[in-house]
Amino acid sequence: MEPTPEQSPHHAYPDHWEADVVLRDGGTARIRPITTDDAERLVSFYEQVSDESKYYRFFAPYPRLSDRDVHRFTHHDYVDRVGLAVTIGGEFIGTVRYDRIDDRGRPASAPADEAEVAFLVQDAHQGRGVASALLEHIAAVARERGIRRFAAEVLPANNKMIKVFRDGGYTQRRSFEDGSVHLTLDLEPTEKSLAVQRGREQRAEARSVQRLLAPGSVAVIGTGRTPGGVGRTVLRNLLAAGYTGRTYAVNRAFDEGLATLDGVPAHRSLGEIDEQVDLAVIAVPAHRVPEAVADCGEHGVQGLVVLSAGYAERGAEGRELQRELVRQARSYGMRIIGPNAFGIINTAETVRLNASLAPESPARGRIGLFTQSGAIGIALLSGLHRRGAGLSSFISAGNRADVSGNDFLQYSFEDPDTDVALLYLESLGNPRKFTRLARRTAAVKPVVVVKGARHSGTNPPGHAVPVSRIPDTTVSALMRQAGVIRVDTVTEMVDAGLLLAGQPLPAGPRVAILGNSESLGLLTYDACLAEGLRPRPPIDLTTAASPQDFRDALAEALADGTCDAVIVTAIPWVGENGEAETGDGQVLAEALTKAVAGGSAKPVAVVHVEIGGLAEALAAASSTASPRPRTAAPRTVSPEAGADRAAATAPEATKDRAGTTAPATPAARTAPTAPGTATATAAFGTPASGTPADATADPETPPRPGRIPAYPAAERAVRALAEAVKYAQWRRQAAVPGKIPEFLDDTIDEAGAAALIEAQLATAPDPRGRPLTHDEARELLGRYGIDVRPTLPAPDPEAAVAAAARLGYPVALKTTAPHLRHRADLGGVRLDVADEEALRRAYGELTDLLGKPAELLPVVQAMAPRGVDTVVRASIDAAAGAILSFGLAGAPSELLGDTAHRLVPATDRDAAELIRSIRAAPVLFGWRGSAPVDTAALEELLLRLSRLVDDHPEVVSVALEPVVVAPQGLTVLGASVRLAPPPARSDVGPRRLPNY
Repeated sequence: MEPTPEQSPHHAYPDHWEADVVLRDGGTARIRPITTDDAERLVSFYEQVSDESKYYRFFAPYPRLSDRDVHRFTHHDYVDRVGLAVTIGGEFIGTVRYDRIDDRGRPASAPADEAEVAFLVQDAHQGRGVASALLEHIAAVARERGIRRFAAEVLPANNKMIKVFRDGGYTQRRSFEDGSVHLTLDLEPTEKSLAVQRGREQRAEARSVQRLLAPGSVAVIGTGRTPGGVGRTVLRNLLAAGYTGRTYAVNRAFDEGLATLDGVPAHRSLGEIDEQVDLAVIAVPAHRVPEAVADCGEHGVQGLVVLSAGYAERGAEGRELQRELVRQARSYGMRIIGPNAFGIINTAETVRLNASLAPESPARGRIGLFTQSGAIGIALLSGLHRRGAGLSSFISAGNRADVSGNDFLQYSFEDPDTDVALLYLESLGNPRKFTRLARRTAAVKPVVVVKGARHSGTNPPGHAVPVSRIPDTTVSALMRQAGVIRVDTVTEMVDAGLLLAGQPLPAGPRVAILGNSESLGLLTYDACLAEGLRPRPPIDLTTAASPQDFRDALAEALADGTCDAVIVTAIPWVGENGEAETGDGQVLAEALTKAVAGGSAKPVAVVHVEIGGLAEALAAASSTASPRPRTAAPRTVSPEAGADRAAATAPEATKDRAGTTAPATPAARTAPTAPGTATATAAFGTPASGTPADATADPETPPRPGRIPAYPAAERAVRALAEAVKYAQWRRQAAVPGKIPEFLDDTIDEAGAAALIEAQLATAPDPRGRPLTHDEARELLGRYGIDVRPTLPAPDPEAAVAAAARLGYPVALKTTAPHLRHRADLGGVRLDVADEEALRRAYGELTDLLGKPAELLPVVQAMAPRGVDTVVRASIDAAAGAILSFGLAGAPSELLGDTAHRLVPATDRDAAELIRSIRAAPVLFGWRGSAPVDTAALEELLLRLSRLVDDHPEVVSVALEPVVVAPQGLTVLGASVRLAPPPARSDVGPRRLPNY
């Protein structure tokens, strides 16, 4: 909204205060500043407030607002006097106002830093979290305007308002004066206020998705009069799934005499429906969608699924139509799935909703599925159905203009029917929030993600979210840090999902392999080694093995304490006539299921080759046939001894896919088992994946079996198991969070660093900031205990000799020209220069080879103790946040992309994992007989740098290169720092829905 001429240009209308929010019941509302145009809205709002609420607001009967009141409450300077309103459908449902006051309670201007605050919420909307949302936003506005405290007078009987202040999480003081409660709130955010805010956000956003997935009634707008078409298809699918709520067909083109269609009431508009409609599925052309949305909003619909295409996927014009669609829907308090969506499914027995274009509703299961692509959604539904897996819920969000993967994570976190969350994402609108939500969700149930459009550098058509410029490898590392299981293909996602939803988490990487094919067992063994698992030599049951032999061998492996998981390999039996026998899949499935039913807490996977019906029978596990009476003596297959020993002699090591061994982190060696990771399923077909139900299971009760997943290739089964092993390890570590050592506080000068940063930025008129000089960078880093070895300029040989005399021999002579920096391979560095003669000679060689001193910018530096050259960096991505990176220095690591990443702030565990997660990590731990370096000093350096960029977001880039890590201590030889105004953060401040 535009400011009126009465408002000072200096205090222009602050449109950045406008925000869409999700309320406690899942509905949306808009918060915006009150303007002079709102007089009629304010009066109408006040007339709908009860006398009791008016009394609580004004401490006296106050039946109506005077003209003077209306003028005062609608005229603000947006600095000392601010009013915000919550609107739905353009009408006020709540207001808040602050007035700056001095220490005597009189109206004041800055530098006074206290304000009096008062709320009023329409009675019909009390209990929806309106006042709580207003408090978050008015507090943020006040902090922006230099106000540090709120004062409020509340009548003792106004318990609701007292509770709003008490539950906000802010530091507060309370006293009783002159018959009222006097409250003072410090507005500086605290850990408690942030936790309260995020808790409210989680419950509200989860509720908003739950309202969409479990509506009491559905109207399909755009249902065709004849069979076929999108709307009629959705209506047919709703009926076929057995939806338990009320269903309506809506089309303005229906004949007036048409009463029913496919057995459901038919109407020309929502206005003809006498009952509440909770969900509308819109399947009309894009140009008619606004009319349909308005009809929904005016008749109280709670949510929309927009199947219509023709929006942002069509370009700039369509993108604007999409934004207007979201604005219109939110103005009525509705959330949107879509546009260009495929639909939603909820298999709960009390709902049975299939409001999608999927012709067959999936079976009920424990997997929640979110996809941004209709085509991928079809493929995933088909793949899961073909392999006998059921779903708890399904959302295909299309252009994801509103409801996103973050909302789905909020819902999945507390959904008791979902044990595993699968997400196919093509864009991340808010990566910081995604990693935060994923970490919390992954702590209780697995989150498996496939990220499309990884290398294009742009978003797919239809996605209007900001584009992050961080490399895909960095995105993958950050997901891993958050506990997300990142896979590359939708096939791998289904493979992992089946294992995680049907089997307990493995306690470690030790794998037993058994089956009736020596060759298939060896392929599985090799695949395990390639994935970093520790397989035992395969047990060959021979081709004569019967289902009973499989059952006995599996039961024995499950009881063996030296393995953590079992992979069963099976090929078809060969009959007496030499032909492969078919139809034994169901018998084998029954035998394996009975073995698992004995009570093991280990995951089991089956690799089979052309055994008809085995996968289906394992999924159903309903056979009662008797096993075939065959016996065979098992024998152990011995792979090459070297490979076997390599897998068995490194209990404290982890292997990467190349077979390189790196020491495990100390935390990994001592972390306790996460609750529930060693229990099996609580009921047939549901996983023991560490949920609270698993953790509280009776230890004396044998766990019942889950669905055993079957795979057509050894590599697929092993890869799924490897992901489960890594996830289980993350869960165990996450159960005991890392921490930031207290000793850092004693050696860090945060205030001094802030003063330096402020002074440096004051000299940089460029909003992009400025790089610091070497000395400036040394001074700033020194405030955080990071000592950078000094360098002295050497513009000529005489200066070089003088610098060396000052520093002491031996020295290093190197260039600092940008095109030669850190390029020892180009000859720009001379090390261990022992005396003046050698220095003069090296200087001459350098300038003869590479150019004039003015071009090379040579410097002299004292030599550091020998060690391993590493690189430590920190940078801020506007979307993802601050990222800490580590790798070895040199072309090989750079060429292979062997760099590890963690989000800031990093804990002691993050730092330990960071240096151990690169493929070249063995170099740091005594590879080929070399001396191990001081990794403890390296971890401390990482923590100090993490703390610097976390404390001071103006530090947008830091590179420490090289950092020479010796057996004792380390030396930072080079440092570059860039300062700039910090980018806006999307994960702080009051709750708000994104607007793309």
